[in-house]
Amino acid sequence: MDQASREQRLAEILTHLSQHWETRGKTAPEDRSPPDPFTIALSRQAGTQGTAVARELGSRLGWPIYDRELLEQIAHDMKLHTSLLESVDERRVPWMEGVFENLMGVPYVSDSAYARHLIKTILALGAHGECVIVGRGASFILPAATTLRVLLVAPLSDRIATKSRALGIGRQEAEHRVETVDRERRQFIRGVFAKNLDLTDNVLYDLVLNVSRFSVAACAQVIIEALRQQQISGAVKGKVPTP
Repeated sequence: MDQASREQRLAEILTHLSQHWETRGKTAPEDRSPPDPFTIALSRQAGTQGTAVARELGSRLGWPIYDRELLEQIAHDMKLHTSLLESVDERRVPWMEGVFENLMGVPYVSDSAYARHLIKTILALGAHGECVIVGRGASFILPAATTLRVLLVAPLSDRIATKSRALGIGRQEAEHRVETVDRERRQFIRGVFAKNLDLTDNVLYDLVLNVSRFSVAACAQVIIEALRQQQISGAVKGKVPTP
């Protein structure tokens, strides 16, 4: 994505965010606040088609997708970062500030300016809700009560084969890239949270999908059904669009 396309996409997303709460407020009955919004936090091992699954989810739900590139640009760009924070509805500000303070009060969360901006960016997007956030520790930042935390996994041999096909490279180079990406993601989480979390620990997630057993479309369908069940169970009140 070139710079002009990236800037246009960011502008469109910020416009969407600024209108999001106004729309929710108009559709909610006057005697109560709109239901708490829900977010999908999608974690993935390298070579598990995380981008394709996220795009399928976004298409079916009509939700924006925030990947590493967008999250980091918003976190680094003070104008964008400030605009995002200011677009959070005042009813959600105490929620966001409370979660942020709790996170930053835990000794193992990094106090770097970038980490603080990234965490606030993810929390602001979670406050708006109705979006898919890919990676960047969102599963460990957003509250479980309003987040469906998903992990995509697959056997190493399948992940290497997928990477090889996607990039048109040999198996040896694909294996190197898969191992490098997995390592970099572990280092990122360790750098932000200063804690050696096992990113494949099943108990950290609500849903773990082996993509070797499901197509991209099937993965999206399973995730959407899990989202519906979370809402039906009373974790969050509201409706999920029918794909």
